[in-house]
Amino acid sequence: MLRFCNIRTCPNSWLRAAALLTFFLALVIPAQPLAAQETSEAPGEEVVVNLATGRVIIAVVKDAILIGTVEDPIEPQTHPPIPVQLSGRRAGIMLGAVDWFSPSSQLELARIDRELPRLRGHFANAAPGPHLDQAGTNSEATDIESVGQGVFERLNVVANNLHAKLDWPPDEPVAELIVADYIQGYGPEVWQLTFSIKQEMQRLDFYDTHISHPTYVQMWPPEKGQPHSLVEFQYPPDKTQPTLLDLLRQKDPRIEKICASDAKMRDVADGLLGGQSNKLLSMDATQFLRAALAVLAPPNARQTMAAIQLETGFEWILRPPVEPKRPITAQQKDQERHEEEAPSLLKPPSPE
Repeated sequence: MLRFCNIRTCPNSWLRAAALLTFFLALVIPAQPLAAQETSEAPGEEVVVNLATGRVIIAVVKDAILIGTVEDPIEPQTHPPIPVQLSGRRAGIMLGAVDWFSPSSQLELARIDRELPRLRGHFANAAPGPHLDQAGTNSEATDIESVGQGVFERLNVVANNLHAKLDWPPDEPVAELIVADYIQGYGPEVWQLTFSIKQEMQRLDFYDTHISHPTYVQMWPPEKGQPHSLVEFQYPPDKTQPTLLDLLRQKDPRIEKICASDAKMRDVADGLLGGQSNKLLSMDATQFLRAALAVLAPPNARQTMAAIQLETGFEWILRPPVEPKRPITAQQKDQERHEEEAPSLLKPPSPE
């Protein structure tokens, strides 16, 4: 069963996607792609897909890139968005379908967020898609595209075996990747890579499912003359939720309380509102962002915060909490009970 979210707690735009929650896989999906001749018909297997949901807020300041995340726990098994170090001065954050799991076999089919540091694509055999640097002069742009291609290929390993009709809204991504980094001779940049899921009917009630090549949108640096302020992302997409910058503009009482607590906090807020985040010091901006994340966080939501320092690279400010163990299924409980009740073949020890 692909459980993308709990229908009782999903935003309105996700109720349509939650209408069909049960799909079947033709086989247990391995960690690496299978060649076409290796696949075979087998009984369908339930698969659960858990989402990384919530907000990602990025502040590009004078001496660092600050990355704050806060979870939106729309169902019990959601994951918080977590910054993942990709290199000394690059981090990626996955949103959406990151955790693919088989309850019956207890097999982890994919953990896209954990696998992110080693996911790199191969363009020689790749289908035509968007290219960030057609002339091939920018190796950094090519490297970002390689990461996007790697995520694309990994998602397709699991998605290619979904053959039931999915009622997925066509304008909503199945996953997103946010990349923030420093580029030598260029400066800080932020990219948003968006992955969509597509289906083609091959015969009655049998569909080919695949992930489209990612679309690339550069969110930082801003265009000449545009303000330098916060870059924010939310998954699932929900335009009704105000951003942190919106709350600043609206003089939200919770944010105003933070600003009133210290003159430096007011200076940070004014710098963000004035479009001059690149003039703020990371020490002050970090304190403000941590306090703001606490305001934005729903009850019991997990938070993280990391920085890419100009001089020293990636470092944690607020590490992600330890991930809880997966809940034991009824089938596992029955199996454990049978094992406990099964007669032992071992003879009792002989008395001395």
